[in-house]
Amino acid sequence: MNKICENPYAALEGLLFDGMFIAGGGFGLCGIPELLIDAIRGVGTRDLTIASNNCGVDDFGLGVLLKTKQIKKMLSSYVGENAEFMRQYLSGELELEFNPQGTLAERMRAGGAGIAGFYTRTGVGTVVAEGKEVKSFNGEAHVLETGIVADLSIVKAWQADTSGNLVFRKTARNFNPPAATCGKICVAEVEEIVPAGSLDPDHINCRGSMCIASSRASMRSVSNSARRARRLEGGSNGLGQEPDGSTGCPRA
Repeated sequence: MNKICENPYAALEGLLFDGMFIAGGGFGLCGIPELLIDAIRGVGTRDLTIASNNCGVDDFGLGVLLKTKQIKKMLSSYVGENAEFMRQYLSGELELEFNPQGTLAERMRAGGAGIAGFYTRTGVGTVVAEGKEVKSFNGEAHVLETGIVADLSIVKAWQADTSGNLVFRKTARNFNPPAATCGKICVAEVEEIVPAGSLDPDHINCRGSMCIASSRASMRSVSNSARRARRLEGGSNGLGQEPDGSTGCPRA
């Protein structure tokens, strides 16, 4: 199956809807899927909940969706360097759920791995723990955090092959790997597309079985969480295939 799409709009076709939950890769302005973000802005999808380390800056990255007021809620660990974010939050226009950086990354990883929740000492006794279960382990208080499972993951990769295997380069190997796995569908924006079989298996950060599309434009992919749900419903044979031998992924 060729997972390459001509452009970001083609990669996102049929996946966007108002009120959806999106997990975004990237750290600061490094490794962010800016073309996919621009396409979401162009489509005009609204009332979005987005889990991402930060929300870009005023005119770049997720900041462009703030500017058009398409984001309803952010789950973030860093909210600086964005005047519009501050304005909307302080005015009550934008909901914000603060997450310690490591906790946010682990919540994404947990969601992708099928882990419903985990306990951590981080945030105990702070606003982060308000309304959450706290339990003692070895005499230390730990707060319960839930795994994140998003409707859609958008990530930025350096290389991808036509089977959807992804390589994240250097600093871009930040939130992109956990974000890629925690969405029911993953769409990857990629710098370079190479033939299937040409990537060193030891260098692949995200397997093609998790991803449905890509290019300097984009790649789509079904993530672990969606595959797990499909197996539990008896719709997959556990090999990333449906009973009829197909991958169950939308065709590019």
